[in-house]
Amino acid sequence: MTGCIFCKIIQGQIPSEIVYEDDNVVAFRDINPQARIHIVIVPRKHINPMNEINEGQAKIFSDIFLAAKKIAVQQKIGQRGFRMIVNVGPDAGQEIEHLHFHLLGGEKLGKLVG
Repeated sequence: MTGCIFCKIIQGQIPSEIVYEDDNVVAFRDINPQARIHIVIVPRKHINPMNEINEGQAKIFSDIFLAAKKIAVQQKIGQRGFRMIVNVGPDAGQEIEHLHFHLLGGEKLGKLVG
C-alpha cells in the first residue's frame, strides 16, 4: 500500500523507534503514547483492518500475540501485566487502515471491562 504510514515505517521511509521485528511482525513506539509503554504491533505485510481479514490471513494473529509476549518481557512488563487493544473502524477510533495492535503497560491501567 503506497500511502499507508505503517507500510512506510516498515520500509524505513518514516523514522520510528523499532523495538521488535521478525519475518512477519514489526513493533515500534507509538508517537502519541497513552501509557508509559505504548507499542504498536503490525504485520510486516499490509493487511486490511480486522473486519476485512480472511481465513488465509489468520496466522498473523498468532504471530502478533507471540511477538507481544516477547515485547512484554523485553520491556519488563510481562510479569506485572499489559493490555492489548485493537481498534476496528472509525467508531472505535481506528485511524490507519493497516491491521495493528496497541500494547500498553508500564503502569497501573484503569479497568475497562471484567
